[in-house]
Amino acid sequence: MKNKNVKKVLMAAVGIGIISFIAGCSSKNTMSQKVPVVQHFDSQKYLGTWYEIARFDFKFEKDLKNVTANYSMRDDGKIKVVNKGYNYVKNKWEEAVGKAKFTRSDKEGALKVSFFGPFYAEYNVVMMDPDYETALIFGESTEYIWILSRNKTISDSTKQKYLDYAKKNGYDLSRFIWTTQD
Repeated sequence: MKNKNVKKVLMAAVGIGIISFIAGCSSKNTMSQKVPVVQHFDSQKYLGTWYEIARFDFKFEKDLKNVTANYSMRDDGKIKVVNKGYNYVKNKWEEAVGKAKFTRSDKEGALKVSFFGPFYAEYNVVMMDPDYETALIFGESTEYIWILSRNKTISDSTKQKYLDYAKKNGYDLSRFIWTTQD
């Protein structure tokens, strides 16, 4: 009986240690500590549907086209996030529903987003035009980046401005996937 209780306590301690280690590692050297986010951010203007123009590919968006992100307010003050895209390999629509919360003030474009329970990742709005028509989003490292627009295309000058800023901040531009929006 004592052995089982000792094992349970040890397993719980190891689990807590691992979680603490991961949490500590993920909070160091994050993008939000390196790159300024949009100030005077207006969450109400940011709400609604955005088209994904480009991203770095990762397993949750692999083989997706016609990707959109829709943001709406929740009753608890957080933002509901609905990401949707058409998987052209599986020939079906895929959708992920999550939530976002501000990490500082709701007047700064520094948020964290979660699609998996208590696990959040950085979502930093680092550039945006004054009319909230296009946005450049950095994740918590140079592994995650998105260019979003209210329209299915953006101007070459906006595209170049966002690419220059991403490159200046350590992103490998050759990794961009330009999302098909048809």
